[in-house]
Parts: sequence; structure tokens; C-alpha cells
Amino acid sequence: MNAPIRAILLDIEGTIAPLSYVHDVLFPYARAKIPDFVRANWDNAKVRSSAAQLAADAFVDKFDEEGLVRHLFELMDRDVKATGLKVIQGLIWQRGYTAGELRSLLFPDVPPALRRWRERGLILAVYSSGSIAAQRVFLACSEFGDLTPLFSAYFDTTTGPKKSADSYRAIAEHLRFAPQHIAFISDIPDELAAANDAGMVSLLAVRPGNAEVTTSAHPRITSFDEVPDHIRLP
Repeated sequence: MNAPIRAILLDIEGTIAPLSYVHDVLFPYARAKIPDFVRANWDNAKVRSSAAQLAADAFVDKFDEEGLVRHLFELMDRDVKATGLKVIQGLIWQRGYTAGELRSLLFPDVPPALRRWRERGLILAVYSSGSIAAQRVFLACSEFGDLTPLFSAYFDTTTGPKKSADSYRAIAEHLRFAPQHIAFISDIPDELAAANDAGMVSLLAVRPGNAEVTTSAHPRITSFDEVPDHIRLP
């Protein structure tokens, strides 16, 4: 153990929440709602901005409503982490949570660990491919209650790709800590490698349902209760 950790940066799916909840509940929910949502909210500034960004990414002049719906489905089929898609999904999920149709499922070791870390003075932040709005409502409407008061910052792909070291450097600058004082926990080795390249400490979340990982480059944890075994906390 080297420098003391001052902040913990967390992925969501496969780290604090089961992959099955994201893939079997959230994604199908958004997919079912996309056609009606796009048509009913075509004049919404965020929807129009997302449509313009997605059109630029796809090298087309613009999308009409039906074209946007088809493109969103194509992106979801290919699991593309497009910011425009994530914004629209986030808006749909936000309405679903507000209506009581969704409730976030978390691993049971997560909320107690978050509270312990905050009590020790650690800064908690999220870095997920889901939009910041989606992250906030996900944590606000969990089966364990509203967890957003425990978090100080949220980051999504507007900060940069999750497999780019520059993204983690930007996050460290935003949090005002040297990278070596930040621990990033994720189930994706390439993301952890990028965080390492930026100078952060990495921990690999090994959770039920996650893809098998053969690399030994990162310390493994099966529960947040194991985190203090690998990093130096205040």
C-alpha cells in the first residue's frame, strides 16, 4: 500500500449493481419506451441535441423521428456507448423511476461500505457510460433508499472515453486530488488499465454474472468489504 486514498471512483454495472439488472431490466425498459418517448418529446431540447449529435457521429445530415428511433435501436443492438443514446435512455429511466416503475438493485455490501467510507472522510464519485442524469436517479431510487447524499461528483462519457487515460486525468483534476490518491473500482480491465496509466489505483470487481477475467494486473475484490485489504484508507 502506497499513498493514502482520498477518493473512490466507482463504475455502476457489474460493480455496485448486477449486470443482470442493467441488461435485463433497464435496457429493455428503455427500448420499449423509445418510440413513444421520441415522438412525444421531439421538441425537447435534450432530445433534439442528442439527435443532432448522433447524426453527426453517423455522418448524416439529420434524423427524423423514425430515423432516430431506428438508429437508437441499432446502437443498442451493438452496445455502442454513444453519449446521445445514453442521454435519451437516461431521460426515459428518470421518468420510470419517478413513476415508481423502476427501483435500482444494488449488491447488498455496497450501501454500508459507502456510508463507512464517507464517515472516514473519503470523497465518493461515479464514472459510468450512463448519463449523469441516469446515474443520479439510479442512486436516488435504490432499494436501499436515496444514496445520492453520499456522492460528491458524477462523470459520464462527456468527460471522455472510459478506456482513455486522459479521462481519468480530467477526473482527478476535477476532484482536486493527485491520481495516486484516487482508487477506481470497475469490472472492466481495460478501464482499470486506463486509470492505472493516469496514476490511479485500480481494483477489479468480481461479481456474480460478470464476464470471467484472466488478467492478474489488478487486485480483485468480490465485496466492498475487501477494499481496505488492498488500499490505504484514512
